[in-house]
Amino acid sequence: MMHHIRRILTTLGVLTSHPAAFMVVFIYVGAWLAVSPASFGWPAVATVATWLMTLIIQRAEHRDTQAIHAKLDELLRVEGRARSELTELDDEEPEVIKERRLRERRAPEHSLQPSAPPS
Repeated sequence: MMHHIRRILTTLGVLTSHPAAFMVVFIYVGAWLAVSPASFGWPAVATVATWLMTLIIQRAEHRDTQAIHAKLDELLRVEGRARSELTELDDEEPEVIKERRLRERRAPEHSLQPSAPPS
């Protein structure tokens, strides 16, 4: 059950970073103004502004995260000693990634030693 809830929350987070999320807010505001323009006062303006700022922040964070992932994927691709399964972590839930990081931290240090530079 918790797995499904986590998957839904992750998907919702990704969807809120999509430009269509802004259209949903604008359609909602348009419908509100069409149905009950008198109730659209300063509290409603503040609520909509909060929603829009949340979407802007979510979009910026998602963009930054995707850029970091692309850069790390490229580093993993060009580094011959890197494990290819690390590139698949993007598809995992945050809890799975956290557990993976904890396991990696407990791994013996000798597995992280760099090899000799090429001659």
